[in-house]
Amino acid sequence: MSNDGVVAVERALSVLDCFKPGAERLSLADFDARLPLHKTTIFRLLNSLARCGYVVREPDGRYALGPRVLYLGRVYERSFNLSNVVMPVLERLSAQTGESAAYYVEAGQDGHRLCLFRHQPHEGLHSQVLAGSVMPPDESSTGRVFQVWGQLKGRGGERLPFFSCGKRDPYTSSWSVPIIGDEDRFVGALTVAGPSERLKNADAPYVESLILAAADALSGRMGASADMRESLYGPPRG
Repeated sequence: MSNDGVVAVERALSVLDCFKPGAERLSLADFDARLPLHKTTIFRLLNSLARCGYVVREPDGRYALGPRVLYLGRVYERSFNLSNVVMPVLERLSAQTGESAAYYVEAGQDGHRLCLFRHQPHEGLHSQVLAGSVMPPDESSTGRVFQVWGQLKGRGGERLPFFSCGKRDPYTSSWSVPIIGDEDRFVGALTVAGPSERLKNADAPYVESLILAAADALSGRMGASADMRESLYGPPRG
């Protein structure tokens, strides 16, 4: 079965993608400037979207998103379960690296973080942070992510993923990356951690590529834009 998709559907979705914060109402000329399509094609796509309730044409001739988009947003909200989105990523990353994988979110106080979800292999020695644990600010890789993206402190020349050894406890090392969500906002950190003696002998470039790929996939599920994801994690991977 072909996996090429339908060009007309993709064009219609590209029209909807023109709406952004600060660009909630657009004229036909605005769409023409944003899309690699003929103005007549854009006009016909807008008419179809308007008939189905995905856009509305206002009295001044500009277009805005229609009520059908809000309805689908409500359906998405009811179906969205964060655990169902995050845990498969953690499980896969843990299986790929052989180490613990965790997802952290801000915990109220500046710099504090909550380990919301965690997965570790069933065998061997692993980092002993439990889901539900709250960590104070520190210079670990995860702590640095929250300093830079949560508290907006300087990143310096650090590249992603951040790496630390013995910062939270003397025997643990970790890699961490920020996770970005809807409207390209910082929502958490993805961390792979394990005993320093084991991680210092790991194939660092390979592990880092796995973490960046996992972060890209998770941020995509969270609603981050493709441009933001590429700027943080690099070009899409296979």
